[in-house]
Amino acid sequence: MKRVVTTAIPRPRTLIHPGRFNPVRIQSHHSTKGRHVRLALLPGVSLFDGLVKPLAEIGITSASTTILGGYFGGLQYCVAPPDQQRQAVIAYSKPITAGHTYMIFGNATLGKGMNGAPLVHCHAAIRTESGDVKGGHILTDTCIVGRDPIPVLVTSLDEFELRQAYDPETNIPLLQPYKETTNG
Repeated sequence: MKRVVTTAIPRPRTLIHPGRFNPVRIQSHHSTKGRHVRLALLPGVSLFDGLVKPLAEIGITSASTTILGGYFGGLQYCVAPPDQQRQAVIAYSKPITAGHTYMIFGNATLGKGMNGAPLVHCHAAIRTESGDVKGGHILTDTCIVGRDPIPVLVTSLDEFELRQAYDPETNIPLLQPYKETTNG
């Protein structure tokens, strides 16, 4: 009879943010309307420009997108190991060059940076030039679409916008929902 050895699954690490605990961890807004757009990222264009420019032309400045997969002529990404300085739970690594890459699947969020300029925050699963499957935070301005268009599904956020703002709990800037309020 063959003896089966089982090993315990290691306990996941506990993440404790350095700032004051916010009991409302997920900030959200509801929108009663939103547009659904199918977009093609064009060859030779950065992921950033491929999203920001055509969406701005139709009045979309905040959106959630799903990148359905495709080849990139060049791509850089970062991973988020624990912050050695303990200023935050994570700190992005230096950029990792993946070369000619296939993006298996990605999600990108469009909003405004702290300076008011467009900001695209993207996480994706990729297959690198060497064939390794990796994932992480994609540097959208250096991520160049390859020879074929890449399909993207876009859901606009028409009744509020996403703005990058300092988050005192995580001690890092995050995209957060923002809605103008009027008194009266």
